Amino acid sequence: MEMFRALSDDELDRTLEHAQPRRLLPGDAVYRQGELAGYFFILLHGTLKVVQATAEGEQVVVRFVSPGDVFGIARMMRRPDYPATVLAVQESLVLAWPSSEWERMVAANPQLTGNALQTVGQRLQSAHSRIRELSTEEVEQRVARAILRLLDQSGRTSEEGRIEIDFPITRQDIAEMTGTTLHTVSRILSLWKERGIVENARKRVIVLQPDELIRYAEGAQGSRHPEPA
Repeated sequence: MEMFRALSDDELDRTLEHAQPRRLLPGDAVYRQGELAGYFFILLHGTLKVVQATAEGEQVVVRFVSPGDVFGIARMMRRPDYPATVLAVQESLVLAWPSSEWERMVAANPQLTGNALQTVGQRLQSAHSRIRELSTEEVEQRVARAILRLLDQSGRTSEEGRIEIDFPITRQDIAEMTGTTLHTVSRILSLWKERGIVENARKRVIVLQPDELIRYAEGAQGSRHPEPA
């Protein structure tokens, strides 16, 4: 993993000395929104989902965490609590360090600071993009962009050229990522299935024609019967 690549064996031993492995089953929470930020983490295996509750009580899927990602770095942002809930999508394995270890690890491994800042910058850029999409784009564009982002993050290509999101994802997840309703996402995916663009089953999305999905994301094609988001 990039985070540890520059460390010597001795430095790696010292870094892992205070790490605690945690195995998670689907639906288990690593931590919940508002809890004291007592640990930071790195995902070794599996997939996690970051969700945030709004003031109105709605749930928003912020992003998905892939192996190698550092998360839970609230203390680096100078906040005492976690801003979101992190749930296991599938069986997963994480390493947890006490938040008090952050300063020591940064001092011993300056590359960690750069990696963490790069991670925060990427997440801010992604958040700004999603805000722009919610404000300016049709719902079909938003759904197409969300699926393409997931393929870029965790896509797996078969010998037949089919590209599958390599972890379980529901239509409700996609709705919460794109600020729309479950009904609207179901309608869009059903329409795309009829056109041979995607194939979807329970908690699975497979893209058969990625070029067509890119056209939807770029707004080249829109639904002839759009519904309110």
